[in-house]
Amino acid sequence: MTRSGFLWRHLVFPVLVAAAVVTVHTPVAAAQAVAPDTSALQFLGFQPGQSLAGVAARMQALGGSALRCERAQKDRRLMDCRGTVPDPVRGGNVKVWLSAIDSAAAVLTLSSDVAADQLDGWRSALEHEYGRVGARVQGPQWMMQWVRQGRMMRLTWRVGGSERVASVSLGDGHILDAWGEGKSRGS
Repeated sequence: MTRSGFLWRHLVFPVLVAAAVVTVHTPVAAAQAVAPDTSALQFLGFQPGQSLAGVAARMQALGGSALRCERAQKDRRLMDCRGTVPDPVRGGNVKVWLSAIDSAAAVLTLSSDVAADQLDGWRSALEHEYGRVGARVQGPQWMMQWVRQGRMMRLTWRVGGSERVASVSLGDGHILDAWGEGKSRGS
């Protein structure tokens, strides 16, 4: 197993996802009924595997900062990028951090200090779009996760005292696995 395959498999926890059942009453409706595509996990318009140009364009569309990137010294295919965007619904700054491999976002994280209603809004929007999943607890940290076709999205939050921090991480297992395979071959 490759290093990134190992990391990906341990990064992604087994998740129980409730399946939605659609009842179709007519043959015409059956031909037209198409389940929504939930494989394209996204949050605030950001997706795992998105190009750096796509991330920068989305940040600009939201009125955010420029995306600032630094290339890794050891592996020139890797870039660490940062910026901020406003939360389009609730305001406040959302930090954007990503690790790109060959100019594609392998792991992208959006994080913010959030008010209770903002955290509830993030959670509700994700559950509405991708289905309800059970929250896991580890110490003061809570986590919910969705996995679709080798891609993962995880909402994590921590509440302590007057502090409430939430983040949404988006990961593309295909990009990570391809990078890991290249590393194991010495490229």
